[in-house]
Amino acid sequence: MDKALNHVVQEILASYERVGGLNNTDGLNLPSKRSIAAICVDLLQILFPGFHDEEAIHKNSLPVLTRHRLTSAVEQLEEQVCKSLRLDDPQCPASRAKAILLKFCQALPGLRDLLGTDIEAAFAGDPAALSREEVILSYPFIEAIAIQRLAHGLYQSDVPMIPRMMTEWAHARTGIDIHPGASIDSHFFIDHGTGVVIGETSVIGAHVKMYQGVALIGRSLSGGQSLKGVRRHPTIADHVTIYAGTTIMGADTVIGAGSTIGANVFLTHSVPEQSLVVYEENQLRILDKRKHKTGEVLEWSI
Repeated sequence: MDKALNHVVQEILASYERVGGLNNTDGLNLPSKRSIAAICVDLLQILFPGFHDEEAIHKNSLPVLTRHRLTSAVEQLEEQVCKSLRLDDPQCPASRAKAILLKFCQALPGLRDLLGTDIEAAFAGDPAALSREEVILSYPFIEAIAIQRLAHGLYQSDVPMIPRMMTEWAHARTGIDIHPGASIDSHFFIDHGTGVVIGETSVIGAHVKMYQGVALIGRSLSGGQSLKGVRRHPTIADHVTIYAGTTIMGADTVIGAGSTIGANVFLTHSVPEQSLVVYEENQLRILDKRKHKTGEVLEWSI
């Protein structure tokens, strides 16, 4: 057995020499996936004290506990951010990482306020929700949007790799894939959530509700790296509802405020505000919701 394993080891070592790009030896010390996962858990404890803990937390203990948790999370994150920044600048000073993390920490109270609107939207928008506590504890969307909103701050500070590692950690746990670059306003809610994809340059307004399987994607990836930094994903205005299985594609696609997009729609162009977009008899129809309610239908051609 030992002889056979020795042979396997030699074959693996030979593959290290033969197959490039899969090894990171004698190179930079990259951010750690295990450390980022642990940091995400610690940050969720800070955002939702008592909801990610084994034991009850008393209010009187919050000042000491919060300071300890924040200090610990920042120390761990600083090490990973320094590793990440050195990918672009090997001489990157630690002071830059400290400045980024100070800004990150200062944003946490406002981020909690924003998450409060997401929880309220979920509770108000889902008759199956028994309480706000149930929403926090059992709705995968809350964990996904909390991590995305945290990662978005680091993304805006031009921290490489770590924001995406954070959202992919949440993606693996929840089935919801929200890129850290996506801009998402208040009162956001994804019901059920499995299979939702929101691309990097998506812009989502306030009071938007989505269901499972919704995808906000780019029109084409054939340009590859030449598309880096270019708007590729749709804009969803305020008070829009998008039902299950719908795909909305392209940077030029804007969904007007107050619109409803029905299930299993494939949309590649903009629609006016207050639109109702549905498939009827295998034809895509875009109706004015205000007229549709009164029986008078105003239909836009596509």
